[in-house]
Amino acid sequence: MLEQRYKWKNKQLRNHVSVLDGNLAPTLLLKNARYLNHAFRKWMKAHIWIFHDRIVYVGDQLPANMDGCEIMDCEGYLLVPGYIEPHAHPFQLYNPHSFASYASQFGTTTLINDNMVIALQLDKKRAFSFINELQSIPSSMYWWCRFDAQTEIHNEEMIFSSSNIKSWLEHDAVLQGGELTCWPKLLAGDDLILHWIQETKRMRKKIEGHFPGASEKTLAKLMLLGADCDHEAMTGKDVYNRLMQGYTVSLRYSSIRPDLPILLEEMHEIGINHYDQLIFTTDGSTPAFYEQGMIDHMIRIAIEKGVPIIDAYNMGTNNVARHYNIEHLHGNIATGRIANINFLSDETNPTPVSVLAKGKWVKKDGAPLDIYGSWPMSEDGLKPLQIDWQLEYDDLQYSMPFGINMENTVILKPYSISIDVSGDQLSTLHDECFFMLVDKHGKWRLNTLLKGFATHLDGFASSFSNTGDFILIGKNKHDMLNAFYRMKEIGGGITVSEKGRIVQEIPLKIMGVMSDENVESVIEKEKVLRHYLSERGYKHADPIYSLLFLSSTHLPYVRVTQQGIYDVMNKTILFPTIMR
Repeated sequence: MLEQRYKWKNKQLRNHVSVLDGNLAPTLLLKNARYLNHAFRKWMKAHIWIFHDRIVYVGDQLPANMDGCEIMDCEGYLLVPGYIEPHAHPFQLYNPHSFASYASQFGTTTLINDNMVIALQLDKKRAFSFINELQSIPSSMYWWCRFDAQTEIHNEEMIFSSSNIKSWLEHDAVLQGGELTCWPKLLAGDDLILHWIQETKRMRKKIEGHFPGASEKTLAKLMLLGADCDHEAMTGKDVYNRLMQGYTVSLRYSSIRPDLPILLEEMHEIGINHYDQLIFTTDGSTPAFYEQGMIDHMIRIAIEKGVPIIDAYNMGTNNVARHYNIEHLHGNIATGRIANINFLSDETNPTPVSVLAKGKWVKKDGAPLDIYGSWPMSEDGLKPLQIDWQLEYDDLQYSMPFGINMENTVILKPYSISIDVSGDQLSTLHDECFFMLVDKHGKWRLNTLLKGFATHLDGFASSFSNTGDFILIGKNKHDMLNAFYRMKEIGGGITVSEKGRIVQEIPLKIMGVMSDENVESVIEKEKVLRHYLSERGYKHADPIYSLLFLSSTHLPYVRVTQQGIYDVMNKTILFPTIMR
C-alpha cells in the first residue's frame, strides 16, 4: 500500500463540506451529546455530526439531510475524546494489531509506538509496508524513530544508518525521534546523534528522552540539544526538575514502574497543581498489567489523587495532542477531528461504555465489536521463525570465571563463579542456572551462569528478547536443549522443559517475538507462566521484562549482548561471544 500524503483526499474534503450543505447525510449523528469542550474547559451540550471517520460539525443545528444516517441519542452519557498512549511498546508478547484492538476497549484509540522491533527485524521497505498496512485499522497508529539499538549489535551502522534514519523521520506516521537511551553518547560528543536530532526538529517533530536519574544540569543540557519530553521521572522532585527545564513530563504507571500514585502525591506536596505540561503513559507494560485498563485507569488514579477532573482527562487527550502537534486531528471533540470518542456513564469513571474509533463502533453498550479482525499475516516477513540450524550438546560448555547476578527485574551485576559447572545438572540448593545467548541465525553463542533467576528451573528457552536472539536458562542441559527444540518446532516462543517433558509454552508466531493471538489469550498464558516461574524460584517483579532487558545497555551494570558480556559503565566487552 502506498503512503497517502494527506489524511483526506480532495474529494473526501469536498464531501465533508457537502454534508454541511445538506447534499450528503452524515453517517452518524450523536444527538443531545454532553461532551467535554477543551476550548471552554467545561462540559457542554451539542449535536455532533460524523461522516465516516471525521467529525464534520459540533453545535446546536441538526442536519438537513439524514437519509440513511445512524442516529444515537446521547442522553445519559458524557462524551470525551479517545485517549492517547504516547509511549507504547506494542511488542510485549502481544503485537501492534492485537494491542490496538485491546486498548480500544478501554477507550485508548490512538497509540504512538516504538519502532525498535520492526527496525531490527525487518528491512526498511517491509517495515514501512507493515506500518502503512496498520493505517487501515480503526485505531490511529503513529510511530517513533529510534536512533540506536539499545544494546551492542553486530550491524548497528547498517540498521541505524543516516539514510534509514532520514527515511523513518520523513514518514508521515512518525511523530518523534527517540526514545534517547543513547543520551550519554550524545553528551559525550556524538555529533551523528545530534545531527539526527537536528533533522527531527527541522521536520517539526519531537524528541523523546529517557533520562532516569538525570541531574538538573544534565536535563538542561539535553533540553538545549533538542529533547522535548521525558517519561523517567520517579519522584515528585524529578517532575519538578523537568518542568523547570521546559519539558513535557510523561507520568508513568507501568508493570515495572507503577509510579503514578506516588508521583501525584509528591507533586501535590511540593505545590505542583498545574497540569498542562503533563501527560500519561503505561510505557509498554506486559500483558497481565493491562487487565485493569490503560490510559483510562491512569485518569481514574489521577481523579482519586485530587487532580481536577477536566485536567485529568486533558492529560490523557488534549495535552498529548498539543505536544505532538496533532491537535487538528486528535485530543478534542470539535469540527475536523478524527471521530475517536468515548461514551462514559459518569465523569469519575473514565472506562467507556461505548467507543468510536475513526467513526466506527469498536465497543457498544459494554460489549466489544470484532471489527479489527485477526492478525493480517502478510508477506512482510512477519511470520513464524524458521530455524534451519541445530543446537548441539557440545554448545552447552561452561568455563567462564564470572557470571551474571540478577539483582532485581532488570539490574545485572557480575559475580565470581565458585560452583562446579562441569556436569549436566546444577543443584537446586542455590539460584544459579546455566545461561546461553545464541544468535538467531546460529552463528555465535555466549555461555555463562545466571544467578537470581530461578532455583528449580530445569530448562527454559525464549526467542523473545531485545534483539530476537535466543535465550536458554536452566539447571539441566538436556532440558534446555529440549526447550530449545520445542521453541524451534512451534516457530518461536517461550518454552519450558521439566524432566524431559514440555510443561509450559507461549507460541510467538510473529518473528518469534509476538503472539498472533488476542491480548486476552496472551494475558492468560503470561499469568500461567509467571506463576510457574514463581514456584520455580523467580522472585522478581516481571520475568518478561527480565528477558527483554538482559541485553539492554541503557541499564547498569553488565549486559549480555551480540558482541559479548558488556560493561555498561566502562563501555567495554568483558568476554566476547564465541563463533559456532
